[in-house]
Amino acid sequence: MIRFLFKLTFCVLLALAAGAAYLGLRSGDALYTFYEWMSPARFHRYDRLIRGVALEHHLDPMLVKAVVWRESRFDAKKRGTRGERGLMQVSERAANEWARENKIADFYVDQLFDPKTNLEAGTWYLHRAVEHWKHEPDPLPFALAEYNAGASRAQRWSRNSVSDTSVRTFLKNIDFPTTRKYVESIIDRYKFYQRRGRM
Repeated sequence: MIRFLFKLTFCVLLALAAGAAYLGLRSGDALYTFYEWMSPARFHRYDRLIRGVALEHHLDPMLVKAVVWRESRFDAKKRGTRGERGLMQVSERAANEWARENKIADFYVDQLFDPKTNLEAGTWYLHRAVEHWKHEPDPLPFALAEYNAGASRAQRWSRNSVSDTSVRTFLKNIDFPTTRKYVESIIDRYKFYQRRGRM
């Protein structure tokens, strides 16, 4: 009887593992799906907030979540190597610009560790970058490069806004390998969310 129960338990666990592996592979990113399954609170804690702030700034929530994933892996207390803070790793300069433009009195930089404040500032900054590049057929790679490395560098990589800069040419022009990888990884994650139809 004990032997039978052991075999039954083993078969059930094997079937569960095979099912999880199948779903993970089918998702397009088995490792991400596995971690998401193991820690759903971490991966989905800010979804409602991301959705609200993204829509307020006329951006796709899946795009904003892809940026949050790349910047902080959903850690609201993360501090970057150059002082960036929070979910979207907003710099002090960008945050002060956001606060000034939106007439937010008494703003101080450590408020960026508050998820809502961080998402407001980061999404505002990202929306502004998307608007800056809206003349491009696909403004997203240009906007993400600007979000990561600044407007002047993105402008230089686009060859000073020569019309019809293809995305492929633009990505080749990025002479910061980390920025190129940053842009590509966010676009890949964004497409992953789109394929599965949810954040």
